[in-house]
Amino acid sequence: MFEFSVIGGRTARQIIADHRPGIVSEVRETYLTHQAGDTVNPDSYFLRFPEKPDSRIIALPAYLGGKHGLAGIKWISSFPRNIERGVPRASAALLLNDYTTGYPFAVLEASQISAARTAASAVLAAEVLTGGTAARRVLLVGGGIIARNITEFFAARGWTFDSLAVHDRSPEYAAALADHTSTRLGYASEVGSDLPAELEKADLVVLATTAAVPHIVDPDSFAPGQVVLNISLRDIAPEIIAESYNVVDDVEHCLKADTSVHLAEQEYGHRDFITGTLADVMRGDAVVGRDKPLVFSPFGLGVLDLAVGAFVYQKAVETNSHTVIEDFFGETRRW
Repeated sequence: MFEFSVIGGRTARQIIADHRPGIVSEVRETYLTHQAGDTVNPDSYFLRFPEKPDSRIIALPAYLGGKHGLAGIKWISSFPRNIERGVPRASAALLLNDYTTGYPFAVLEASQISAARTAASAVLAAEVLTGGTAARRVLLVGGGIIARNITEFFAARGWTFDSLAVHDRSPEYAAALADHTSTRLGYASEVGSDLPAELEKADLVVLATTAAVPHIVDPDSFAPGQVVLNISLRDIAPEIIAESYNVVDDVEHCLKADTSVHLAEQEYGHRDFITGTLADVMRGDAVVGRDKPLVFSPFGLGVLDLAVGAFVYQKAVETNSHTVIEDFFGETRRW
């Protein structure tokens, strides 16, 4: 009852690498559980620093019902200047709590879990919005860890691409991801230096940048029927959002913090451009056409971290790859 375990990042990444298709299924089930109201997913809390306006640490508490009956919190930092040091910008820990007693029973290194749930939700959205697992040409805008994870989940789910291009402000990052997707995943990949031209050629676009304000502003940037996975949330001008089908993970969560859809709400004074949630589309309660671009904007739900974290925890226990901290709790009896 009072066992407390630690699961490190290498263990988490190996478990994720071995079970990516299953994690997509877990994310799908969690979206439907959330849509059914069997979750508690409060607003994220942002800790910001006056002298580091681009940096933040975010707390995501949540409760996930359904088959889980699990509570917890993810504590994730984003320090973009880490990239200049060759260090990942994000680091995180996930604490899992037993729903019966409230006692925490595990802590997991969670940058891997956060990346996995983000990638799984992106690939799930691509499957739902395209109706398949193939694209003529995919464009990755941003050559970092999230984009790499997304490509690995695409490959694990059996996606086929005629070609793949990577665009990044840093040519070396673009080249590294293009090489990874070519040599490790078997995709015909190249670096795309001209973003407007690459946007025009792609039928599936993945935005995974650190952009703080919109940089894709041309109203004709996206074509009717083009699927855009707006994972980084702030790349697209509100004018483009207003003329697209917009699918989100949770309306209230996504329309805040100056995301592209939030900027559109502020500019136009309404939310009529929101088509529905991804769960709405999966259940047939919202319909997207092909006469406008299709944009998926996931703010990122704490319940997804719980679902993936619980999955990783269970696999770690099954394989005895967790570390148990004896006597973590100083008192387990009242008297």
